[in-house]
Amino acid sequence: MDRPIAVITGATSGLGRLAALELARGGYRIGVVARSRSKADTLLGELREAAADIQADVFHADLALVSQARRVGEEIAARYPRLDLLVNNAGVHAFSQRVTPEGFAEMTAVNYLGPFALTAALTETLLASGPARIVNVASEAARQAGTLSPGPDLRRTSSYTRRESMALYGRTKLMTIMWTQELARRLAPSEVTVNCCDPGFNTTGLGRDLPGAALLRRVLHTLRVGDPRKGAGIIVRLATSPAFADTTGGYFSVRDATALECPEPGRSERVQGELWAETVTLLSGLDAQ
Repeated sequence: MDRPIAVITGATSGLGRLAALELARGGYRIGVVARSRSKADTLLGELREAAADIQADVFHADLALVSQARRVGEEIAARYPRLDLLVNNAGVHAFSQRVTPEGFAEMTAVNYLGPFALTAALTETLLASGPARIVNVASEAARQAGTLSPGPDLRRTSSYTRRESMALYGRTKLMTIMWTQELARRLAPSEVTVNCCDPGFNTTGLGRDLPGAALLRRVLHTLRVGDPRKGAGIIVRLATSPAFADTTGGYFSVRDATALECPEPGRSERVQGELWAETVTLLSGLDAQ
């Protein structure tokens, strides 16, 4: 454990994979939270190719399930004596409603509730390891959220159309920004900083549920549109750059790490605190079931 330790979700593909490879090259021991064992094995092989002396571990969990997010957080805390970096990168854009066995909308669970629960399980370890960093991957799709009512929106499982999915996806990413800023206020920046980013448009993992997505990715790749290395770059920059060592509660653009404002209607500390309280109540209720 003589090297810094980073835990990253959603690392078996897309931006998370590129970020994990870059962190490995930078000397980090990598803890990967993965649902697919075969994809995790493939990533381990790539990490070993990227850094001959790599140290890496796989923790298996489906972050669509809050119970598994908590359980894997406890496993990570038990495995590592310290944790220098947590990257909450896993996400999904579902074009039709899918409800998890715990009764949550899949997008809400994967994009917000799972990361919230995982981070809560690792907060004590991060605090004991300070200075440590948390990086949450949000999106400028948050601007498409429209309205926000924390209690009802967290519990919403009604069906929706493909067109309506963008606002709902954006709402989960708005919650990510709001949670980032509320958590930053609750943690001393000298111990743990918490920031989030918009990784921009990236072709990797584009619309997994969207018909014709594979063809569209090839076309965009040929046109050099949506280079995922840029999105991974802002994640790694927030995670490692000395320039962000004392920065917390920020939301940064893939475009030269420009500072962004949390979109309305989630900008005020009051509504961010309300979202936090509603989330804690919701997850506490899950414990009681």
